[in-house]
Amino acid sequence: MALPITPPLKPMLAKAVYELPPGDVGELSFEPKWDGFRCIVFRDGDHVELGSRNERPLTRYFPELVPALRASLPDRCVVDGEIVVAIGDQLAFDALQQRIHPAESRVNMLAEQTPASFIGFDLLALGDRDLTSEGFGERRAALEEIATRFEPPVHLTPATYDREVAMGWFGRFEGAGLDGIMAKPIEGPYVPDKRVQFKVKHRHTADCVVAGYRIHKSGDGVGSLLLGLYDDDGALHHVGVSASFTAKFRTELAEIVQPLRLDDLGQHPWADWMEQTERDADGRLPGSPNRWNAGRDQSWEPVRVELVVEVTYAHATGGRFRGTTRFSRWRPDRTPESCRHDQLVEREVVRVSEVLTAH
Repeated sequence: MALPITPPLKPMLAKAVYELPPGDVGELSFEPKWDGFRCIVFRDGDHVELGSRNERPLTRYFPELVPALRASLPDRCVVDGEIVVAIGDQLAFDALQQRIHPAESRVNMLAEQTPASFIGFDLLALGDRDLTSEGFGERRAALEEIATRFEPPVHLTPATYDREVAMGWFGRFEGAGLDGIMAKPIEGPYVPDKRVQFKVKHRHTADCVVAGYRIHKSGDGVGSLLLGLYDDDGALHHVGVSASFTAKFRTELAEIVQPLRLDDLGQHPWADWMEQTERDADGRLPGSPNRWNAGRDQSWEPVRVELVVEVTYAHATGGRFRGTTRFSRWRPDRTPESCRHDQLVEREVVRVSEVLTAH
């Protein structure tokens, strides 16, 4: 590619904060935080490449986006954004995850059944001009100029300098499946792989059953706890994991959960899952394949269903946590059977199209 910036390129990242950072009007630009796959689009004539956050190309998984990007983007440019899938005008992250599949026939089928959209939010290069050293305000202005030719499924993310508007988006747009709010310094250059912007994500808590654990990759202590919640029929469902523990706490967790380990899996509520694992297609069950790292060890140790833990989470969709939860505290005052799905926060439904037309 004859572009001033060529793939692979690590995207610029954001620091997690609990409230909008301080700043006078015009110092920060605020945007909705999309819940999808981060993607940097490189276009040089007919050649379009979709780069991911981990620098692996996404192009083969989203073939329907290539002609759409050719039609909407200038002949030579680099645009940072997010790939999302919406079903019924609601973001559907589970459907987006399904798009990462090794079989070309399935990729093509899903491209028709659950087509993706691209949401642009930064412009890194235009023609021979490298914009990464310029402030975000200049990059956003240039992006808005080229966005006049965007046509669905290619979109420009809304932005505002108004903090009250941003916080209104923060509360309301969770109902469309969005993650929170981004705050971007207007004068800031584009710095790959550095956390120089800010993200305010939703924070909720839930009390969950500890149904199993995984050993840390170092072999020392617990790497993650497998979490479950009961449905109205009394069935225990896997809803996610809690991880990112300190080395000291990993050891403490091992001392707590290892005595509860079940040698006989037949005594566990998820006994039949071990047989399903090899044919599982969506990565929802403990031990099932990881789409991004097929060689990763997904084995887990079942435990007696006795412990209850309170975790903090940002977002839940389809009755499961999106991303890893944070351990808050043990809840010895709660029984496992009292940990039910109805704890998960459900917001008033908001259409994705409303987000895209926000001002």
